[in-house]
Amino acid sequence: MKMPVTAAAALWLALCAPVRADPREVALAGPAQKQGDIAGACRPALLGGGGPADWRVMRAAGAAGGALIGDISKQAVDARYPQCFFDEITAGDIEISADITPITGEMDRAGGLIARAKDDANYYVVRANALEHNVRLYHVIAGVRRQFAGVERHVFSDRPQNLKLRAEGDLFTIWFDGKQVFQARDRALSGAGAAGLWTKADSVTGFSNVIVNVLKP
Repeated sequence: MKMPVTAAAALWLALCAPVRADPREVALAGPAQKQGDIAGACRPALLGGGGPADWRVMRAAGAAGGALIGDISKQAVDARYPQCFFDEITAGDIEISADITPITGEMDRAGGLIARAKDDANYYVVRANALEHNVRLYHVIAGVRRQFAGVERHVFSDRPQNLKLRAEGDLFTIWFDGKQVFQARDRALSGAGAAGLWTKADSVTGFSNVIVNVLKP
């Protein structure tokens, strides 16, 4: 015989159910911003050598396809990682996606998504590279980057392709161009941290249509 659910039990189940916020699009540029303006949607940062990151609006918000931003500093220093943090978006468990458009870069032509960033030297990042044709997942601890998962995939230049990261507990699920490409587990970083965007070396990569879903603050 099936036992009825009491009001108290129903309340307990509701409180214990995982919270799922609705996905929201991040405004990458204000309506008055033009191509070449400083990208104010996120806070620029840099891990590694070379001069400062220079995140700019590459396409205005009202243009077809929406706003596009990217780092245009183009410095050919291998261990150089420009970042742009959405400091107001912090989460332990998160789903973040963006359309990335690799444009130029002789040393690298990559774009990535950051999760659980404690600062510019401690975070998770998944990135796609149009020169190496792969998608890789790393943790960065005290500035040292270590890959713990990845897959070979053709990554086009001059074409937007969707990259998505879901971090839930120690499980990481990655999608590329609309298809799940791998899962992996890692416990290097836990707890809440900021979300953000990432490039490497002389990459110029555009980011658009950034969607964030905070699964657990």
